Amino acid sequence: MVYAPTTVLTKLFIIISMACALLLSMSTSHAVQVYKSIGAYGEVKYSQHAPQNGKNIEVIEFRSDGRQNNAGQMAGKTNSEQNNNPPDEEQQRVEQLEARIQEQEAQANAQRCQSLRNNLTNLNVGGRIYEMGVNGERRYLDGREIELKRERVQQAITQYCTGATV
Repeated sequence: MVYAPTTVLTKLFIIISMACALLLSMSTSHAVQVYKSIGAYGEVKYSQHAPQNGKNIEVIEFRSDGRQNNAGQMAGKTNSEQNNNPPDEEQQRVEQLEARIQEQEAQANAQRCQSLRNNLTNLNVGGRIYEMGVNGERRYLDGREIELKRERVQQAITQYCTGATV
């Protein structure tokens, strides 16, 4: 059985590190503004700086604890003359693209969760477990290392796979 921690666990560690860095960088007294806009080819863009073209801009404010500020009824409006007209073709296309992105992210998350579950199964089966080195050499894990990896994988499953379907 081959266990490759450099794939899933490394990615999870990077994601957790980036999230922690983002949360630590936020000041407790300031809100963070993010600009959401639509690119020339229909792609959704997020930035901390206002985009050059002034079309389809939505300002999203996050509190210091990472939650989104409730801006009331004018949330997402770029000027006071906008009203609640039905979405035009471009807006519908943007909404479809966002829905497709969310679906792809959900599928990717389900695949990551399945990979984590497979790794846990391999660790629980027993026998000799090894990692492949960068030179292609096998390094067999001792019981303590296997137990540590089992605990880390179980923690990742608990944290990231709640509600994920496979």
